[in-house]
Amino acid sequence: MYTINWGDLTVETFLSDYWQQKPLLIRNAFPNLDPVITADELAGLSLEEEVESRLIQFKPDSSEYQLECGPLNEETFAKLPESHWTILVQAVDHYSPEAKALLNAFKFVPNWRIDDLMISYATPGGGVGPHYDNYDVFLIQAEGTRRWELGDIESSQSPRLPDAPVMILSEFEKRESFELEPGDMLYLPPQVAHNGIATSENCITYSAGFRAPSDAEILRAVSDHIGESLTSEQRFSDAKRPFCQSPGEIEQASIKQISQRLSELLSDQGALETAIGTLLSEAKYPDQVDARDLDDFEHWKDEAEQYGIEIAPNNRLLYVVGQPFKLFCNGEQIKVDVAEVALAKQLANQGHLSPDEFNLDESPLLKALFLGGVVQ
Repeated sequence: MYTINWGDLTVETFLSDYWQQKPLLIRNAFPNLDPVITADELAGLSLEEEVESRLIQFKPDSSEYQLECGPLNEETFAKLPESHWTILVQAVDHYSPEAKALLNAFKFVPNWRIDDLMISYATPGGGVGPHYDNYDVFLIQAEGTRRWELGDIESSQSPRLPDAPVMILSEFEKRESFELEPGDMLYLPPQVAHNGIATSENCITYSAGFRAPSDAEILRAVSDHIGESLTSEQRFSDAKRPFCQSPGEIEQASIKQISQRLSELLSDQGALETAIGTLLSEAKYPDQVDARDLDDFEHWKDEAEQYGIEIAPNNRLLYVVGQPFKLFCNGEQIKVDVAEVALAKQLANQGHLSPDEFNLDESPLLKALFLGGVVQ
């Protein structure tokens, strides 16, 4: 069980005064932090085909960055220099129960806002260069030390190094700097420029990343969902329009009429809930969600009734309270009987169920979730 030591702060104060507003350094946020994975295990994950990983090398003589995307191979590791490189592995929480447990320490925000736990290993001088992210991130020092330099608020219009294989800010100006030791944690809101540089051997940093859909993503999701429900007969209509004086003009009256129609379509609360629930529940790696068959269910049933069940990695189970109750997982809405609404909420909130909290013989929902690869 991982919990954050907020020191003199409370989580409520953090959310009201820092979240999405300004950086915060918390010394000893995780006292006596036990590593969730070793450096060798992390390197092993980077060799796997289904794991998203990167190797970034910095060439001090030329100030150039070199990127290699995974899966990496053992020959690559054998040729690496003694310094100025880092490997980064995404979604380690999908492969390590300890990493998943660490992410649970951040459930003071909704599950749909949490993305994954990325872990990086760096040699002295290693890092990804000055950059910014469009999401919140907590940077937890697990082993060794790393210096974090913070700059200004940046955007897609900020100058970048030309021809660099990764997004590197070309005009980064350090405003403050922190040296993080094991257990320390640095919070950064979106768009704050930062540059992390390993200052010791065996520098391992955990990055708890958060997700926030862009306006463009939300607009596309909502418009796609609403559009699919409309018939071809539902079109612009201008009965009793006045005589046209200027045939080349798109008159303001028509623009206003279209705007009003769009407002009416977007005011459908049920359609909005379904579109947003579908978007926010999409799996991080959709192609890694595997369905099962009835034989698998019978084999799993005895084990589940003895040890309990949990949401499998890479699955997002979310719900919307309304009339009716809506449950979503991996970009799809799941049918839920009224009798199982409380169970659905409990599983989505806790992420797991103990054996005394369910009865598989009386739960079509849990059976469906297992067959869909959602629970294990």
